Amino acid sequence: MSAVTPQLPPTDFDAIEAGTTATGAVRGRARIPWRFLGNRALFYLFTLWAAITINFFLPRLMKGDAVTAYLARNRNVTPEAAEALRALLGLDTDTSLWQQYLDYWGLLLRGDLGISLLHGMRPVTEVVGQSLIWTVGLVGFATLIAFTIGTVGGAIVGWRRGSRLDALIPITTFLSTIPYFWLGLVAIAVFSVMLGWFPIGKAYGVGVTPEWSWEFVGEVVHHGFLPAATIIIASLGGWMLGMRNMMLTVLDEDYVMVAQAKGMPNSRVLWRYAARNAVLPQIQSFALALGFIVGGTIVMEVVFSYPGVGKLLLDATNAKDYALMQGVFLVLTISVLLANLLADVAYAFLDPRTRQMES
Repeated sequence: MSAVTPQLPPTDFDAIEAGTTATGAVRGRARIPWRFLGNRALFYLFTLWAAITINFFLPRLMKGDAVTAYLARNRNVTPEAAEALRALLGLDTDTSLWQQYLDYWGLLLRGDLGISLLHGMRPVTEVVGQSLIWTVGLVGFATLIAFTIGTVGGAIVGWRRGSRLDALIPITTFLSTIPYFWLGLVAIAVFSVMLGWFPIGKAYGVGVTPEWSWEFVGEVVHHGFLPAATIIIASLGGWMLGMRNMMLTVLDEDYVMVAQAKGMPNSRVLWRYAARNAVLPQIQSFALALGFIVGGTIVMEVVFSYPGVGKLLLDATNAKDYALMQGVFLVLTISVLLANLLADVAYAFLDPRTRQMES
């Protein structure tokens, strides 16, 4: 009597995709990890409170204050006006430090970051907002380009390991080890001074009025091309090296070898299975890079005289402008925390192992 092989019911389950970390074992709508997201949100709220508290006390531990620095630059200010300035900036000696802290939180919750003595008593929100546009527009775009080129290039180099493309890794890594200020100065000397292709610095030409026109946009792109190019060159090696190393690890996984054994096209195996899983650590790094866009550009903005948040922070620190320093630090803190929170959310939906933390 011959054995009868039982017939299994048809299913749309893909065993190869089940072995990946970027796809679920069963097709369907992914369950939202509310507990995981809630725990992360509470952690970031606590971190935000701690950062704001440090942001309040740290400038007050410095020697001198904003009014003293302002009086050193303006000798004709009367003592009565100086006391009024101290009261306006929350530096009144008659008010306790604890009361100043509570007043600071009250103003902060109303969206009032104070006024900047360095910029003619203008609101800090207005000063920081104007500088933030230039920093995010230039450095954000350059970081996105570097991440895209480095990730795609690293995936291809890792897939074709042992080929001539491996030479790109030491070249880009070497460029990343060059001090940025030296790279920026060399770029200015060659492309601005010697060849005259690009302006030496600034965001737009002297005498040009900012406006929404194609002429002004072209002016901004022309001035921002050189600093953006140096940022891409300086950061490309890290993205490419990280993605290439992750690809070498992922290519040894069983589900990749099974996909190749099934005769799938190499492009599908590369992008749908290998690169899709290797890119997960890159997402965390990219989120951190986005968070540090605002504060990590001081050297670039000083070298190219670019009117961004980094240079604004340096000027505020030299002038001991408490309100402006606190405003910039607050923007830095919120940007880093939001970037990390978005990375955690992305991980929760892309990596099923993260969702297991909810149970």
